[in-house]
Amino acid sequence: MSRYQAALLGLGLLLMLLLYVGLPGPPEQTFQLWRGPSVTVLAGLTRGNPQIFYREVLPIQPAHRAQVLFLHGKAFNSHTWEQLGTLQLLSKRGYRAVAIDLPAPSKEASTEAGRAELLKQVLRDLEVQNAVLVSPSMSGSYALPFLMRSHHQLRGFVPIAPTSTRNFTQEQFWAVKTPTLILYGELDHTLARESLQQLHHLPNHSVVKLHNAGHACYLHNPEAFHLALLEFLDHLP
Repeated sequence: MSRYQAALLGLGLLLMLLLYVGLPGPPEQTFQLWRGPSVTVLAGLTRGNPQIFYREVLPIQPAHRAQVLFLHGKAFNSHTWEQLGTLQLLSKRGYRAVAIDLPAPSKEASTEAGRAELLKQVLRDLEVQNAVLVSPSMSGSYALPFLMRSHHQLRGFVPIAPTSTRNFTQEQFWAVKTPTLILYGELDHTLARESLQQLHHLPNHSVVKLHNAGHACYLHNPEAFHLALLEFLDHLP
């Protein structure tokens, strides 16, 4: 190989190296992963029929009375709350927290009464006491029927732009005295606005708008979501 050819080969290798270094890295996570102290996340199935998969954390600090039950939106499941670090954060702050996988459509869950009964069964099977129910998006079809029938079982309610608010009257909302934190993303211009019109009729509520966040506002701005949630939990009567 001539010196000229060797020089060309070296130049080519150098260009390839520069191109490789300049390539973009892997895409960023769509939501923040937990990077705090190690927290054990337990998992299991409820005893009822249907059996419901759940994830659970126990309080690391001295326990608060309230225990938090997380539902999920259509595109998510209980793992979302673990990946986001919500379960681990609550454990660190002294809360027992449980996240469940809502079941696939079934005859039992086809009615409001059936969906309310399912949540009642979950709370009973997992012995969740002084429950605070966190309900984003589609899970409103479970949470709101339960709220209307069994709000006396709840210590608090955290709706996040839930569905199904139009299925209930102003009078039904007025009758619910449960402390409520209404959360929504400022960029959610459809379901958040619709649900807010009805949820405003809850007599004991506060509202937090998460900035730079859409419908799944807890994913888009997890820090603000966690701050608002903890502020609400820490000041429950």
